[in-house]
Amino acid sequence: MSAFRLGLTGSIGMGKSTAAKMFADAGCDVWDADAAVHRLYAPGGAAVAPLAALHPEAVVDGAVSRPALKAWIDADPSALARIEQVVHPLVAADRDDFAARSTAPVTVFDIPLLFENGTEAQMDAVAVVSAPAQVQRDRVLARGTMTEAQFESILAKQMPDADKRARADYIIRSTSFAQTQADVDRILQEIGQSHA
Repeated sequence: MSAFRLGLTGSIGMGKSTAAKMFADAGCDVWDADAAVHRLYAPGGAAVAPLAALHPEAVVDGAVSRPALKAWIDADPSALARIEQVVHPLVAADRDDFAARSTAPVTVFDIPLLFENGTEAQMDAVAVVSAPAQVQRDRVLARGTMTEAQFESILAKQMPDADKRARADYIIRSTSFAQTQADVDRILQEIGQSHA
């Protein structure tokens, strides 16, 4: 029997990484879209040569430079679409390869822009990690890695949390560690019953 494919998503600061770790701890294989991009951008990664061909300044010391990509996107309105044409198929290939090698009964795909990219169509179900807006804002700003304006900019590019919750098969409430764990356990139990 093939593994159950569970898409895991949630906006910035919602606690998605914590939920992903709980799924992994419960024996699920977890594929992380951000980690896949890091592999593709690293020296020898599959995205390095095609992005260098598009924009040589994007590659620094044999790896794709995120600051250089950001500068290019800021300077050229067409850059993002061109980058995505290279990177999205490579990410999809990485995800498919992971899925083919997965031996766990449930494979979790941790994808921040799952709905935005239409990837939910490839999943058996989708779980959205969610917390109240003020909790989300406090978490992100407490990290000290971005300004309020940067946070608002990222938020503006993501589908609103309410829309994600409305489209999800499962909602993981990340108001506390115990609540998140309880929701993860419940989801795995329900999948186990439906997929047995």
